[in-house]
Amino acid sequence: MIPASTACLPPHFRRLHHIAILSGDYARAKDFYVRILGFRVLQETHRAERQSWKLDLAGEGDLQLELFSFPHPPRRPTQPEACGLRHLAFAVEQLDAAVAHLRAEGIAVEPIRTDELTGKRFTFFKDPDELPLELYER
Repeated sequence: MIPASTACLPPHFRRLHHIAILSGDYARAKDFYVRILGFRVLQETHRAERQSWKLDLAGEGDLQLELFSFPHPPRRPTQPEACGLRHLAFAVEQLDAAVAHLRAEGIAVEPIRTDELTGKRFTFFKDPDELPLELYER
């Protein structure tokens, strides 16, 4: 297993700046990420010339999401095993409480599993545009 140190990274690749997500239904996605997942709105911009919105969101620590909308974006072609971004994972202190919160909001959550390498518990759910999201217990 490779150590979690960043010592081997070039100095200009130390951490992520943000994660950008494209939504087919801006209002629904905004509600999901703000009200249900608890991200804080930093800035919301309507770009009339593009018929789109850009929503800058903040999570815990340095975590930032950019939520974009465009008219008629293509659907996600396949599930997480396709090349490219597989899923986004959020660390949670209490997995059972986080799952209960999502289910109370009507969000389908997969059964909780245990990572055979770390012994930590995790589960998956999807955002309104079918983007796979993971909850991983610290």
